[in-house]
Amino acid sequence: MLAVVGAGPRGVGVLERLGANAAELLRGRRLVVHLVDPFPAGPGRVWRYEQSPLLRMNSMPEDVTVFTDDTVLIDGPIRPGPSLIEWARQVREGELGAEVDDSLRAELEALQSDHFPTRRLQSAYLVWFHRKVLAELPAGIEVVEHRTRAVRLEDGERQSLWLEDRAEPLEADAVLFTVGHLDAEPDDRETELARFAARHDLAYYPAGYTADVDYSAIAPGETVLVRGFGLAFVDLMLLLTEGRGGRFEEQACGGLKYHPSGAEPLLHIGSRRGVPYHAKIGYRLSGKPLQLPRFFDAYAIEKLCAVPGRIDFRRDVWPLIAKELAWAYYSELFTAHPERVRMDYAVFADAFADTPPGELDALVARAVPAPDDRLDLDRLDRPMAGAEFGTAEEYGKELREYVEADLNRRADGEYSADLGAFMALLSVMGQLPALVQTGRLDAASQLSDLDGWFLGFFSYFASGPPPRRLEELLALQEAGLVSFLGAEMRVSADEERRSFVASGASFPGETEARTLVEARLPEPSIARASDVLLRQLRDSGALGEEAVLDTVTGDRLLAGRIHTRVSDGRMLDGEGRPHPRRFALGPHTSARSAGAFTRPRTNAISFRQNDIVAREILKLVSGEDG
Repeated sequence: MLAVVGAGPRGVGVLERLGANAAELLRGRRLVVHLVDPFPAGPGRVWRYEQSPLLRMNSMPEDVTVFTDDTVLIDGPIRPGPSLIEWARQVREGELGAEVDDSLRAELEALQSDHFPTRRLQSAYLVWFHRKVLAELPAGIEVVEHRTRAVRLEDGERQSLWLEDRAEPLEADAVLFTVGHLDAEPDDRETELARFAARHDLAYYPAGYTADVDYSAIAPGETVLVRGFGLAFVDLMLLLTEGRGGRFEEQACGGLKYHPSGAEPLLHIGSRRGVPYHAKIGYRLSGKPLQLPRFFDAYAIEKLCAVPGRIDFRRDVWPLIAKELAWAYYSELFTAHPERVRMDYAVFADAFADTPPGELDALVARAVPAPDDRLDLDRLDRPMAGAEFGTAEEYGKELREYVEADLNRRADGEYSADLGAFMALLSVMGQLPALVQTGRLDAASQLSDLDGWFLGFFSYFASGPPPRRLEELLALQEAGLVSFLGAEMRVSADEERRSFVASGASFPGETEARTLVEARLPEPSIARASDVLLRQLRDSGALGEEAVLDTVTGDRLLAGRIHTRVSDGRMLDGEGRPHPRRFALGPHTSARSAGAFTRPRTNAISFRQNDIVAREILKLVSGEDG
């Protein structure tokens, strides 16, 4: 028997791999799989149908699949299936017999490959995927679903898993954790701010999943400080404006106009960068097919590790990643827009390959005449660094022009080189687990540079909102409901003024408010995990937190992630020992995997991990794995 804690798309993805590999590895035995999740199996918590219809995916339906294809390098069989847009078309044509709620029918009928679907439509796709997986399981696999929480796990001859609504535990041969993002109790700083708010009758909302937070106590017209300019902010913005009865109107001259309901608060937004995440790209590559990975691959990682000493991410790894991004960017620029370069592509490619990462600027300057056509990663990462303005209004005007330029660039195929860099970033993400697995990264660098800066840069550049969300942001600014606090936002709890006070580096002055919202997901933290099962395992020493050794100080630095053996997903205990019968997959494990679904034809690491773990579990239950 197998117990799967977390029945969202990742858990069901492993279930699909169990079925696909059963003929080879189950060897006629019977396997009962218990799916444990208080939310619906398939969509899980994040993609459940029961959430606001205003909330959308930040991916286009042609870029979303839950099925393996012939690019996925796995030992198990490939089982192809429709992407989200292919599924929608097949449902429209009556080919699948899928049930779609009437509230989704109009969206389904109108859906195009370059739209951004609602999360509720993605929920329907995942419900269908779950049902398809169940229907196609071989006779030897049975699934039992439990719409409840797992609360305790103990070792014995078998794994005893207690559920919230059962007196007796499930007795399992193996347990798989696919719990997704980890909820966390407030950290020390958040706790301090919450106590300050309680003392002075203020409102403080710590980091959390926006769709699950109740913001109804925020009053109409209230001044609200918002810290965070990413996807969590975008959800918050919609819920507190259109979600309160306002509406956006398309204007004949272009853009949107917002008509307030009168129930909206006044949002003042800031962050480290001071700008929102980049809009999702709306065009396709038009040059020669990219060959990725090219400069950051298994060979490059092996070469890095051949040099004695610790590897520093910024010093040793980032130059290779930057070269990979530049390679993809300029490959697309040269082959799709040859009129904007003055060097033959083959000549440039040879010179590029032979030039060390830190010396590429001179080559690019010779080959690419227009500065706007050159990739400037430092400027891309911190567009407002060093820029100072006299007033908030001046900064607001600059930010508005920045967002308008971003929208234009992300919609104009003349800038398709940006998509080349985006594709390279996806490739890099697929290589990073192998680097982390070597254990050679400097501890502080791994936590601050890789887990902190680089993963943040990835989200900012490659995982931003649909363009319309930024158009709505501009409309809300025009309506006087949104203003911007600038880069390097700082918030203090002012005892004398009995309010939160925000300031930044972009312009002088302060903004006071009685409400502060942290618009972000919690950082991964085993120490602060709010889930009762994870806390029990942590406190007993059975759940290890990934730690890296600082060779300078001798300290063990905690990464906040569930410690797993990257090669097979086995969970490690507090002493670093792999458990023979416990596995974990997801973004908050040592593997640092991306989402449970991904772009088609990208050899997605999540599919590879699912297959590896499914095969390990099948070997275990069939008696092959000692």
